[in-house]
Amino acid sequence: MSEIIGLMKERAAQCAEEIRKHSSIHVVSHIDADGLTSAGIICTALDRMGTDYSTRFVKQLDDTIIAELAEQDHELVIFTDLGSGMLESIRSHAINAIVADHHQPRGEMQNHLNPHLFGANGSYELSGSGTTYILANALGDNRDLADLAIVGAMGDLQHMKKGYLTGINRLILEEGASSNVLKFEKDITLFGKQTRPVFKLLQFASDPYIPGLTGSEDACIEFLHKQGIRFSGDERWRRWIDLEKDEKQKVVSGLVQYCLNAGLASYKIERLIGEVYILLKEGEGTEMRDASEYSTLLNATARYDHADIGLAVCMGDRGDEYDQACKLLAEHRKNLVDGLMFVKEQGLTKLKNLQYFDAGSSIRETIVGIIAGMSTSITNDRSLPIIAFANTDDGIKVSARGTQDLIRKGLNLSEAMSKISAEVGGAGGGHDIAAGATIPIVAKDEFIGKLDAMIGMQIRKQI
Repeated sequence: MSEIIGLMKERAAQCAEEIRKHSSIHVVSHIDADGLTSAGIICTALDRMGTDYSTRFVKQLDDTIIAELAEQDHELVIFTDLGSGMLESIRSHAINAIVADHHQPRGEMQNHLNPHLFGANGSYELSGSGTTYILANALGDNRDLADLAIVGAMGDLQHMKKGYLTGINRLILEEGASSNVLKFEKDITLFGKQTRPVFKLLQFASDPYIPGLTGSEDACIEFLHKQGIRFSGDERWRRWIDLEKDEKQKVVSGLVQYCLNAGLASYKIERLIGEVYILLKEGEGTEMRDASEYSTLLNATARYDHADIGLAVCMGDRGDEYDQACKLLAEHRKNLVDGLMFVKEQGLTKLKNLQYFDAGSSIRETIVGIIAGMSTSITNDRSLPIIAFANTDDGIKVSARGTQDLIRKGLNLSEAMSKISAEVGGAGGGHDIAAGATIPIVAKDEFIGKLDAMIGMQIRKQI
């Protein structure tokens, strides 16, 4: 891994030389947490250099957006957390660009920084924000931004393969710990340890989905009473961080036993405990203290058309923009639970090589991919990838999620989604384990049939 990071730093230095030649730069990034932290990292680095910049956030990079950028005639465009799948289009439009991405590359370009080019896997060994962090450190000493890189990695679920961050992500994590901006430890992995009352931690549990507890406030309170947990102290509800060590152990032991009695699969129960990442510059009890909560806060901004708010938070705003982000977060968490309940009630349609649900307009297209990933908690069949459809203004958004077991069998959703979406007049790409596409409305049936066949070919070919 040291050789890979060395080669990436060499390429980053080359990209940094190009950046220093320009006094004005346009940053284009993705709308998820990894994209926002990527933008936050590079914009902070440019700020520190005294370089002017502008920003744009997009759901998906396509030829139309690239053509618009070409017409705007920017001195230099830096693409973060996207661009690797559109290298030929960027070149053909003669855009002077740097791409700092971690998705599977298609095509070639000189100033292209991507872990796949050097033998690392961008699905779990380095995120878009981590790639941009390497670039930022080629511009100056920006090691204090390691915490943002870890937030982006968590938002991109880079920890899911082993339950903790690995690869180059691990090196960045250790660098952040050495710089005293991060620490990591074992803890319960449910969302809201810093901010939610303990019963809410269980009520809104979605990964894993806990039958009988998720969605039921009364059941969660009763469960905690049975564990002998005292609820309120100093006239307020206690959070996970307020509990004593022995109280936490009681809750975890009781929760494991509850899940076993409920018939929850062992791999789901194991996800209850894992490595968590604490941001030491942030105040205890705030959404930014925990990397997972921070990433969800960011998802609640750009995915609801407020990328400017998310970027401001990444760059240090803890006033009005942060308050607005917290309001958006409350709405986002409700939408995720509602979306998961929608899938649970509607069920998944199974084909030979995949399973899917069509949300129509019931789930926002910017979060349907998150719901697809969470849906693995409510399906008993992990032998098939999950495909999700949601309506958009210009077609249908498709999100695909697989598992590490399926990847080992030959599944490559990036390849499948890119190829099949192009065949039906759309566009797509991403990672082997998670990918997305946009397709015409009339092409849905053709798309799902062809995708089912190609996924079957991928897995049979490996076998």
